[in-house]
Amino acid sequence: MVITRGMGTVDSKLRLGTAAGRGTLAAAILASGMAFLDSTVVNVALPALGRDLNASMAQLQWVVNGYTLTLAAFVLLGGALGDRYGRRRIFLLGVVWFTVASLACGLAQEPNSLIIARVVQGVGAALLTPGSLALIQASFEHDERGRAIGAWSGLSGVTTALGPFIGGVLIDQASWRWIFFMNLPLAAGVLVLSAKWVPESSDPGASGRFDFGGALLGALALAGLTYGLISPGLGGWVAFGVAAVTGVAFVLVERALRNRAMMPLHLFANRVFARLNIYTVIVYGAFGGLFFLLVIFLQNVLGYSALEAGVATLPITLMLLLFSARSGALAQKIGPRPQLVAGPLLCAGGALWLRWAGENYWTTVLPGVLVFSIGLTALVAPLTTAVLGALADRFAGVASGINNAAARAGSLIAVAALPLLVGLAGSEYAQPGPLTSSYRSAAVWCAAFLAVGGLIALTLPKRTRTTADQGADEDQSTSMGSS
Repeated sequence: MVITRGMGTVDSKLRLGTAAGRGTLAAAILASGMAFLDSTVVNVALPALGRDLNASMAQLQWVVNGYTLTLAAFVLLGGALGDRYGRRRIFLLGVVWFTVASLACGLAQEPNSLIIARVVQGVGAALLTPGSLALIQASFEHDERGRAIGAWSGLSGVTTALGPFIGGVLIDQASWRWIFFMNLPLAAGVLVLSAKWVPESSDPGASGRFDFGGALLGALALAGLTYGLISPGLGGWVAFGVAAVTGVAFVLVERALRNRAMMPLHLFANRVFARLNIYTVIVYGAFGGLFFLLVIFLQNVLGYSALEAGVATLPITLMLLLFSARSGALAQKIGPRPQLVAGPLLCAGGALWLRWAGENYWTTVLPGVLVFSIGLTALVAPLTTAVLGALADRFAGVASGINNAAARAGSLIAVAALPLLVGLAGSEYAQPGPLTSSYRSAAVWCAAFLAVGGLIALTLPKRTRTTADQGADEDQSTSMGSS
């Protein structure tokens, strides 16, 4: 495939040992790092920005969910746009879009302005996130891709691990606004590297109309559901109605478009693929809901600083960095089901331990975090293996994208629903008494959902295998045979 770099054209792909290879990899890592940082650091900043902007619990929920909503709704469309119009072009559009929105977030003077900026920021993330990995896949020589993707995964994980340190220091020493302003120099680095080294590529087979209607309907359905859960009263019921109507319309549109759809619904006729995505929504929803409230609880009840609250959960990131590859290798050997069952059950145990988090970090917080870390590390890589193994290889891209969207949708719904379930509203998140009661109830709810995830995994076949002759319309679960 011919790829272009800068204003010229080259006939060969990149290698890691070259300046162009290193520059392209660095651009992809910096860009994805921005998106990863904003998904982890903002939770740590919620108490500070809540005090500064006098935000309610519902507004804090929207600060998190506004970003997650548009990212989940448009990430599949972002990948398709890159394939058609050029991965580098859409990637850079996403970087600029994300950066301008980050500046608006940092300058926000009241909660609603921040929420709008976060919604816009999520669209930018949806453009750059799939592009960062697609650039590596398309630009590097085939025998170098594994190493390049491994480097991207590892170094992107390092940026995620550094997030609590950097964000905590910025929040404690300066202002929560700097967690958004720090994206500006990172984006400048991406633009400089991209202008010099990153090649353009596209999919010559990409044709047909884009599923803009499906993306918009999906976003409206998620937005309506989220608003309904966060906002009580007549407005909430109207939002539920909007969610129901647009949700039905989304299903009809996606079914009519079939393989041209953003989310080809006929793939869900594969029962294993469908169960794995239900599993993902439930398990990742529990993760998102628990840590949304845990970080606020640590600061507003136990008196942790922003840095201390961020570092408190650092073992989770470190465990994933150190042992995810081994967890994936074990799943290849024994099949993913045992880890998909054990993982959420261990996480449930960790959540119940964290229910009683107290001032002594070493005895009341760290043990729960470690148990949770083991469970999460056990399930993440096997889940990817199982999702990709449930369908034929040619569906790998869309299967991964759907599962990624399912994870984000689960977190979105949980952050919206959990405060409602535990009776936390208004400014009660700043009051130790109501927050303590609500947080402890929330931990039990999250543990229960994690246990349900483990039960769902029990219904999966023991091993995963893809069949080379599996067609686009095959709808049975024969792609996962028992051992």
